[in-house]
Amino acid sequence: MSQVATPEGMALELDSVSFAYPRRPVLQEVSFTVAAGAFCVLLGPNGAGKTTLFSLITRLFLCRSGSIRIFGHDLGREGREALGRLGVVFQQPTLDLDLSVDQNLRYYGALQGHPDRIMGTRIREALCDADLAERAGEKVRHLSGGQRRRLELARALLNDPRLLLADEPTVGLDIQSRRDIIVRVREGCGSRGVGVLWATHLVDEVEPHDQLVVLHQGRVVRQGIASAILAETGSKTVHQAYSLLTGGGPKS
Repeated sequence: MSQVATPEGMALELDSVSFAYPRRPVLQEVSFTVAAGAFCVLLGPNGAGKTTLFSLITRLFLCRSGSIRIFGHDLGREGREALGRLGVVFQQPTLDLDLSVDQNLRYYGALQGHPDRIMGTRIREALCDADLAERAGEKVRHLSGGQRRRLELARALLNDPRLLLADEPTVGLDIQSRRDIIVRVREGCGSRGVGVLWATHLVDEVEPHDQLVVLHQGRVVRQGIASAILAETGSKTVHQAYSLLTGGGPKS
């Protein structure tokens, strides 16, 4: 198995994580790691278990089988220390449409316990990075879908996390908006050394140098560097490799 080694070690470690709803198993013995500062794509179709896995990592669901560590902190025993290093963009939008762009970020900062004077500087920087500075006073409902997603990403990074979780963050967006968001996350998180776990069913969001975890029917069927997986499977594209590994492919 290919891994990305860094002096900081691993941002995320999952060991034999399983989960089931009543009468329906969802995840089965899921194990993989995300290196500190790495961009890791969790690739799988809708229903593969990606969102359930994110719910376990964020502790919305309790992990009763297997273990999850975030920068060495066991989620079950050291939840505060582990979760304090996370930034999250959930699949379903969580912005308040009737608050302004600025108010959404200030509300989040207040929940994190940060003084307003500190948040003011961070928010200005975050909105500039997201190219939303001129929209700070507007209600979120007046933003486009791509702008809302950029705002959610800015909010997730407001607390300077060491690991960003993004669950299908480009669903429903046009091609240009998707590309813009991916580029911003890759460049922004890369420059800060933030590890990223990026869940998607879209194969065109995978780059050759990414860490890649292929999730199919609740199981990890292959993991490693994307280019290495293509070589191992004799594939020319990620779509082709996915089809060989699972017997069918996600959307391109």
